[in-house]
Amino acid sequence: MTEHLTILLVVIPLLIAPITALFKSHTISWLLTIVVSASCFILSFVILYLVIDGTHIVYELGGWRPPWGIEYKIDSFNAFIALIVSGIATVTSIYAFQSVPKEINKNNYGLFYAAFQLCLLGLIGIALTGDIFNLFVFLEISSLSSYALISMGKSRKALTAAFSYLILGTIGATFFLIGVGFLFAASGSLNINDIASRFSSFEDMQVVMTGFIFIVLGLGLKAAIFPLHSWLPNAYSQAPSVVSIFLSATATKVSIYALFRVLFDLYPIDYWTALYLPQVLLVLGCVGVIYGSYRAWQQIELKRLLAFSSVAQIGYIIIGVSLLNETGVTASVMHLFNHAIIKATLFMGAGIIMYRANTTVLKELRGFGGSMPWTFAAIVFAGLSLIGVPGTVGFVTKWYLLEAAISEGKYIVVAAIVIGSVFAIAYVWKIVEAMYFNSKRKVVVSGVRSGDINVAKAPFSLSLALWIGAFACLYFGLYTDIPFESAQSVAKALLATTTGQ
Repeated sequence: MTEHLTILLVVIPLLIAPITALFKSHTISWLLTIVVSASCFILSFVILYLVIDGTHIVYELGGWRPPWGIEYKIDSFNAFIALIVSGIATVTSIYAFQSVPKEINKNNYGLFYAAFQLCLLGLIGIALTGDIFNLFVFLEISSLSSYALISMGKSRKALTAAFSYLILGTIGATFFLIGVGFLFAASGSLNINDIASRFSSFEDMQVVMTGFIFIVLGLGLKAAIFPLHSWLPNAYSQAPSVVSIFLSATATKVSIYALFRVLFDLYPIDYWTALYLPQVLLVLGCVGVIYGSYRAWQQIELKRLLAFSSVAQIGYIIIGVSLLNETGVTASVMHLFNHAIIKATLFMGAGIIMYRANTTVLKELRGFGGSMPWTFAAIVFAGLSLIGVPGTVGFVTKWYLLEAAISEGKYIVVAAIVIGSVFAIAYVWKIVEAMYFNSKRKVVVSGVRSGDINVAKAPFSLSLALWIGAFACLYFGLYTDIPFESAQSVAKALLATTTGQ
């Protein structure tokens, strides 16, 4: 019976999305979306509880046994990812109730929420599938719906950002598909477990290495790993607030998950360590941390600052996996969860500022913190998590990364983390300075009467979602058992699989 729960995670949004598209009513479309998101979250939580002890749940679609049929194989890793995606989708749906009418044309409400559900479907599908081509299909479902979501913003820049994302996303998907084609030519199979079990019989073929390079490049572009990140700043900063929140917290994380699956489940670890990939990833991760943090510090607009910060945070995840020890991989998997919480909270805060002030340019917000003290308090809590202040989720990740790097003698990582943290202090202080230090002129709030007390009030659904995120930044920074045990279970399973233990 439990195996049927896994397919419901895909079936529910797949059935409800086309129904949602038929409605122009915002309330009905939103209610359907919150039901879909919450249902997936509850199912993901139940599934993670069932597999956290190391057991697997296998579902064979249509009764066709692999490798001929498509297989969903659920372990602690993909259940953890599904929980992150569905949890963020639920909080984002709460936020959307009063944000979407402000930023989306009223004729597009049904289409917007349908695309949101399809994006959720694609991201969860990537996590669940045990078939490499099926992974590509879900990757494209999530990507195509993401392009549509970004383009529905009222700003003309949103169309440009969506088009840029479309071009680079298509290149990444094409690279991935070419790599899958090469691998299929060598193995005659698309099932990940089947390919891995017979890998030694065809690993010397040149086409296998070529396929590996294409797959890694394709997923690296989708995950915005430095220097393949150029699509991310515009996509996140120009998208509607709801889209920025959801994609910043989930899209790149799921692509990184897919990369982990390729590196640890599809190709043997000895194969890609012989290609010096860990060393390459270590360098790219360190440079990404410093570059992303520096570029974030340079920005004068809040959402673009947060977008470049994501480049740096992705660098931390890549550093952890490149160290190839249990502590490092645990830190990487934990940061998939931690950064999702942090960045969703910060983009929710930026969205509330946009809702009230119609701008997120920092110099135009000087002194605005006094008018919205609770909103900016939540932003500060999440900002402290980005820095890695003790007691926040960001500190936990950096602590384990430092421990893993020192144990391996990789002091370049220690230097990168320190430099990245210093820049993080600088750009978070930039936000605090803009919010709390009064300007010499009165803040001008577009569309709100001068002196209107409502400028200090954020709608309840926006504030509720924001403080759920802010509370999570503090709670999981103090009580780390759930994310740590989940991440450690994943790290042990991945390393045990690759070493044949």
